[in-house]
Amino acid sequence: MDNKRKLQSKKVISFIPDGEFYYSKAIQAIQRERFVDAQKYLKRAMELSPNDPLILMQYGVLVMEDGRFEEAHDLLMTANELDPTDAEIIFYLSEVHAHLGLLRDAKIYAEKYISLHPDGPLADEAMEIVDFAEQEKESYDEDEMPDGEVFLLQEKARRLMESGDFKSAVELLESIIVDYPEFWAAYNNLALAYFYIGKTNQASELLYDVLNHDKGNLHALCNLAVFYYYEKKEEELASLIELLVKIKPYQFENRFKLGATFALIGRHKEAFQWLRSIQKRGFEGDAGYYFWLSHSAYFSGHEGVAREAYKTLVEMDPTKEGYEPWKNVQEDIQAGSIEQDREFLLSKIQNVYRSERMLGLYLLGKSGHKQEILSHPSYIEIEKLSELEQLFLNTGFDDDFISTTTFSNSFRRALETTELLYANYRPLDLQATHLLQMWFTLCENAMTRSYPFRNPAALAAATDYMFQSSRYTGVTKKAIASKFDISVPTLTKYVNELIEFLPHLDN
Repeated sequence: MDNKRKLQSKKVISFIPDGEFYYSKAIQAIQRERFVDAQKYLKRAMELSPNDPLILMQYGVLVMEDGRFEEAHDLLMTANELDPTDAEIIFYLSEVHAHLGLLRDAKIYAEKYISLHPDGPLADEAMEIVDFAEQEKESYDEDEMPDGEVFLLQEKARRLMESGDFKSAVELLESIIVDYPEFWAAYNNLALAYFYIGKTNQASELLYDVLNHDKGNLHALCNLAVFYYYEKKEEELASLIELLVKIKPYQFENRFKLGATFALIGRHKEAFQWLRSIQKRGFEGDAGYYFWLSHSAYFSGHEGVAREAYKTLVEMDPTKEGYEPWKNVQEDIQAGSIEQDREFLLSKIQNVYRSERMLGLYLLGKSGHKQEILSHPSYIEIEKLSELEQLFLNTGFDDDFISTTTFSNSFRRALETTELLYANYRPLDLQATHLLQMWFTLCENAMTRSYPFRNPAALAAATDYMFQSSRYTGVTKKAIASKFDISVPTLTKYVNELIEFLPHLDN
């Protein structure tokens, strides 16, 4: 029996699929019109045989047919570097350049194919590209227009930045501005790359240089506004905003840039104006466009447009599902309420007094601005917050985000008191924020003195009564007690307890 097993094991031949195997599978899938499978097999073939020009070309053609022209261009250029004389690769380089609108380069590659293979199977199509480029020649100046490759190099740099590879993007953009010293788009992108890696001074100086040579460069102005916003240079930003609101761009690209910039710095009304204007004129943008359109629409009171735009965004990028600006925001919280007042929230979060910050951090969890403010690098420095501030900030997240080990029973009851007060006055107006601010002052002092917060409903009623009776006549304990479903004696007891935590002025 053992000898038989040994004989069988000797017959086993290990099979390790290589690039050629997956390439053959891809060709079969293409013949059966299973193009999704074909792309999957070709991608795997390319990973196993990265220096096979035939595999790179075939994958590039499929990617091009899928409309991903920049990616197809990179694949076909690499294939051409590996085999510069392959006529088929040269033809597809002509085709992809035509798709990208780089007609001069498309014509060059098409003519090269014809010279190499005048009777080739793709000669007629190559001639059509040449004829089309000739007809469109009036739209570009061969003597003044930069080499089409520079636009693709810049697009490659943009993709590197989007993937987080800023070092490679910086190297590529620096090389571009050396070869093309007046190609301002590359300067703008290089400034962004510098800023993202912490070279903020170098980034700003580069934009100043662009504006010195090209004073109306909208992208440089917008990028500078973003820098001022992140660096909290309020005066410089306000001055620049005065200029930006006066600019009335015509081109879709510039309207998109201006609108996205306004949205990022919190000027949602202006952002919505520009982003919506190009949508009404037939503009169909990328995922970034629908992200900013959705946010600016929501925060300027156009919730229907916001939801429709975000639906389109999720169709383009399913990973964005669950990050809607209105997620976890109650339906009755409208654009005009205090919870949605970005400047009010920031004024509280950045206040010198801890009780004010506690209020701001708590309300942030009720606001659609939560993601924006939390992602800002300098608005909230988590490591500098006290434990109490962090706890109130955490209440704006799901329970599994909150560290339950740090929640004392007293804090849980203090939070329950806060929620009772908020539930009675939401959506907040300015008067209600004064009530909540008084509660957070009491809460801060009580927490530091280890107060147990035993009866949240009574504490909420006591706070409400203390606030209302200090401002209005005719406020009765009976009415307030009934509102929170407690007895008058219980209300009186907790009023007396909370009075001990009112701040006292020095003599």
